[in-house]
Amino acid sequence: MSDLLLFSHANGFPAPVYGLMLDALAADYRIERPERIGHDPRYPVTPDWPHLVEELVARVHAAAGDARRIWLVGHSLGGYLSLLAAHRLADAPLGARVAGVVMLDSPLIAGWRAHLVAIGRRTGLDNLLMPMRATLQRRKHWPDREAVLAHFQAKPAFARWHPRVLRDYVEHGTRVADDGGRELAFVRETEYAIYRSLPTTALSDLATRLRVPVAFLAGTRSRELRHAGSAATRRLVDGRWAWIEGSHLFPMERPLDTAQAIAAMIARMRPAAAANGATQAMQAA
Repeated sequence: MSDLLLFSHANGFPAPVYGLMLDALAADYRIERPERIGHDPRYPVTPDWPHLVEELVARVHAAAGDARRIWLVGHSLGGYLSLLAAHRLADAPLGARVAGVVMLDSPLIAGWRAHLVAIGRRTGLDNLLMPMRATLQRRKHWPDREAVLAHFQAKPAFARWHPRVLRDYVEHGTRVADDGGRELAFVRETEYAIYRSLPTTALSDLATRLRVPVAFLAGTRSRELRHAGSAATRRLVDGRWAWIEGSHLFPMERPLDTAQAIAAMIARMRPAAAANGATQAMQAA
């Protein structure tokens, strides 16, 4: 029985974009991945993401099979959802098999920063504080794959990506449009709605009530981490913190290094996960 690693992607980047990273983990884990979070009408995007969490929980139940342990791993949006899903699953029969969470640059927003986000959401000023306006203005159509590749190669943020990951983004981050060209696979309005409904209080509150170990991988040049602060996240992970050279998108820039770091963090969490599982078994007896 191999462990299950359920990976959840960042906002705007469908799961196949992470193919190189996940392929590197596939020898040791059975990999499952939601393709495009937020696009299933059964699980609409609403404030604090309750339905997106429900979507991930449903995926865990569907994929669990005979896996002895289940590791929830996510990048940005996916890290937050993994944390919330682990909490939601705690009292479910499957909960004892959820062994831990690895968050890839998904810093908790707490304290005055959380209040600032809440005020911004009520007033509309969050458009100035988060990358939302740019989301709606982003180009979404190209005549062909070559044009997609040229467009993103010219952008500094994408130019740092591993070449294979950029090719995967061209192939899977876009899809065939009605006119035969290429269009973004991740609907811009959905991406915008996800940004606007980011939970803050819910994430920081559950940090003290979570029953599974959590680890965090941080980008050395992550603007998102710098803006959110790290204090609340460091309290959550209790020392299970590691840096990876790169921006918030370090899984795209250094996919193989990220895969190694994920595996290392899971190895660090195994003793805590085993102790937690034994405690739950005793409580259930």
